[in-house]
Amino acid sequence: MSEHPPGPLPGPLPGPLPDLVHLRLERPSEGVVLLTLDNPDMRNAMSDEMTSSWVAAIDALAADPTVRAVVVTGEGSAFCSGGNTSWIASEPDASVDHLRARMMPFYRAWLSIRRLEVPTIAAVNGHAIGAGLCLALACDIRYAASGAKLGLPFNKLGMHAGMAGTYLLPNVVGPAHARDLLLTGRVVDADEALRLGLVSRVVAGDGFLDDVLATAADIAATAPIAARLTKIALADGGHADFESALQWEALAQPMTLATADLQEGIAAAREKRAPQFRGR
Repeated sequence: MSEHPPGPLPGPLPGPLPDLVHLRLERPSEGVVLLTLDNPDMRNAMSDEMTSSWVAAIDALAADPTVRAVVVTGEGSAFCSGGNTSWIASEPDASVDHLRARMMPFYRAWLSIRRLEVPTIAAVNGHAIGAGLCLALACDIRYAASGAKLGLPFNKLGMHAGMAGTYLLPNVVGPAHARDLLLTGRVVDADEALRLGLVSRVVAGDGFLDDVLATAADIAATAPIAARLTKIALADGGHADFESALQWEALAQPMTLATADLQEGIAAAREKRAPQFRGR
């Protein structure tokens, strides 16, 4: 892993860290948080306990100014096999209103990662299926381990896609590939996912997570104000048009030019050393 200058001083998350079930929260390096879905016996299916823990963890991270990048991965051989839908089959007479009232909070809970202001990375270590892939799509960047499988086979199970799959997938791979994957329900391997733009990199070997964490550390070492503004600029497909991009950048770039981090970045480049950004 590459060396990085000190960023914000390390420290505990504000307030007591919530008790997490089926989820681990670790800080492997300065500014980087690793969230591990930890229910390997169920291929990291989104249990009720994991869902509650996820919400608590995201709330804690959103309140922590020392966090600069977040990585999400799965324990064991899977990233996430999706929602635990066994309860749906057990309620064949449930009304649409009842099911909707249960599904909407579930969607919002897992998609809450989108409200984090810092860059997020899905380290897809194995199968990412259904809602599990939607979680990866909700992250800013996706990297896959060689051998990982990704897909949204909702239609093959007799159900419509959920958890914003019909929005997130076209935003990442474009409408043509999204139609292919959603209408066929087929699952693709990591190499095809790379060709489709579903992931940005495929990493072979046992060093997958270390490689992703090194990238997260690189991101955490960049100027945090610039990184947050860039994330906003690229959200939901980016700007509506060229002029909107120019207008945004004519405001956002001066905001960063007025920071101490800009002076530090220029000084570091001049002195041929790594910058020490402080977020101010």
